[in-house]
Amino acid sequence: MPLLNETHDPSLKSWVNSANDGQTDFPIQNLPFGVFRRKGRDESFRGGVAIGDQIVDIAAAVKAGVFSGDALAPAQAATESTLNHLMSLGPQRLSHLRKALSKALQTGATQEVALNACLVPQAHAEYALPARIGDYTDFYTSVHHATNIGKQFRPDNPLLPNYKWVPIGYHGRSSSIGVSGQAFKRPKGQIKPPDADAPVLKPSARLDIELEMGVFVGRANALGEPVPITEAEDHIFGLVLFNDWSARDIQPWEYQPLGPFLAKNFASTVSPWVVTMEALAPFRVPFSHPADDPQPLPYLSSAHNSAHGGLDIHLEALIETPKMRAAQAAPSRFTQTNYRHAYWTAAQMVAHHTVNGCNLQPGDLLGTGTLSGPTLDSACALIELTTGGKNPIQLPNGESRTWLEDGDTVILRGWCEKPGAARIGFGECVGTVLPATTP
Repeated sequence: MPLLNETHDPSLKSWVNSANDGQTDFPIQNLPFGVFRRKGRDESFRGGVAIGDQIVDIAAAVKAGVFSGDALAPAQAATESTLNHLMSLGPQRLSHLRKALSKALQTGATQEVALNACLVPQAHAEYALPARIGDYTDFYTSVHHATNIGKQFRPDNPLLPNYKWVPIGYHGRSSSIGVSGQAFKRPKGQIKPPDADAPVLKPSARLDIELEMGVFVGRANALGEPVPITEAEDHIFGLVLFNDWSARDIQPWEYQPLGPFLAKNFASTVSPWVVTMEALAPFRVPFSHPADDPQPLPYLSSAHNSAHGGLDIHLEALIETPKMRAAQAAPSRFTQTNYRHAYWTAAQMVAHHTVNGCNLQPGDLLGTGTLSGPTLDSACALIELTTGGKNPIQLPNGESRTWLEDGDTVILRGWCEKPGAARIGFGECVGTVLPATTP
């Protein structure tokens, strides 16, 4: 399980000046991994590490002889076109690479000249998905989101009986997950208004966001071998921002009896940089269920999870409408929350997912579900913020939104900060709605 070490020292500075301003998402204490290539070049995607406004090209750094000893093998794994191999190596070997990078990027490092030649400006890069996502499971870990949604359909009994006992999830579609910058067409599906005799096929008019985090699986477990909660975080590589777009008018008609389908599988967007569990170590917080709630069953409980299972990650969603874009106006924030409000932790998600013997693979993605907080202004989907479409949100330029319109861009951001630790962040997760295919 990740512990504090010399890479977390808030006094560390880098010879990459843009990493030292205290505002960047990518100081030397972060060092997230992604997959990139330079724009306009006929070259392969490969692994990189964000530092300030630059990217360390790991393949170039390996070729330059920057890595040796325990760091060499994971560095070589990070040169590939996906991070799956690196993810499979486990947290200890990843930690060797992270420590080597930290030392090489520190002010006064002997590797500065060699590594400086391996930097690529982020402004000159384009990104691919960090991993080949074999499988994707979406959980439902915010009790506040579950309650808000439940009140709209079951006012007298918003939470189903199993919610506080079991981490709810469903198997999603991995092929439609894209990296930040994804633009997708408005989905079509069967829609049946409550007063209609029959459904019709048409584009969704109630397109929504879901502000989530994505958990990338690292080391695999064998089929038939559950992962104990005491070992669950050893199977997590890191976290990303995740927008699981949803068509709220398709969903009610189709989801019974088997759950989400076309309302959820048309597009999902992840941020390009994976922040490792080790980088997040300074921002661990205690986790518990309210004393009056059912307490987790033994396979979902451990002393470490109770003391450190939560993560203090600030999250926000912003919108840029076509009118804002034309006026060159800044995007407008319409909600903010924190991952620490989740009812189930990442470790509990892994332990529950595998308790029946399910074999997770490196690069599999687990969505947290919509991370709404305890107040309405921290709700993380339009269906909550607008009370099912009854109360549009007002934007600073005079526009309003009940649901997303064609041309709208949604931007997710996340960061961690507290006294005595360096601020780190996740970058941005950006997606844009395009008109539906005609006819």
